[in-house]
Amino acid sequence: MNFLLPCILSAFPFAAVAQSQSSTTQLPADPPTPKTTEVMVILTAKQGVTRQQIMAIIPAEIRATVKLYLDGKIRQWYSRGDGRGVIFLIDAKTVDEAHAVVDTMPLSKENLVDHEYIPVGPLVPLAALISR
Repeated sequence: MNFLLPCILSAFPFAAVAQSQSSTTQLPADPPTPKTTEVMVILTAKQGVTRQQIMAIIPAEIRATVKLYLDGKIRQWYSRGDGRGVIFLIDAKTVDEAHAVVDTMPLSKENLVDHEYIPVGPLVPLAALISR
């Protein structure tokens, strides 16, 4: 019994720290909405479009991509790992802005590709690491 009381009392500081940490790491009821800084656009050849159709337009598509990159509209571009298209990171604050950029490109004008638009921005949970 003489040993049990000091053990219980020594646990209080750890319990207080654990309590304060768990209350500060609780998720807010309404998590903040991420600020969109870019829009990721995934372009894939439409069903039924042949490689020959794409290759006929690709020189103009490459020129348009480079021009948009030099104009600061396309920040980065990648080939899809499955070889079925490309991924652009467009400097846009909304999907509509990104859509307007992509719609100017030759493959889009010829209606040969499908587009998927994903707004992206800073990783919101990182804000918990700093006090504002």
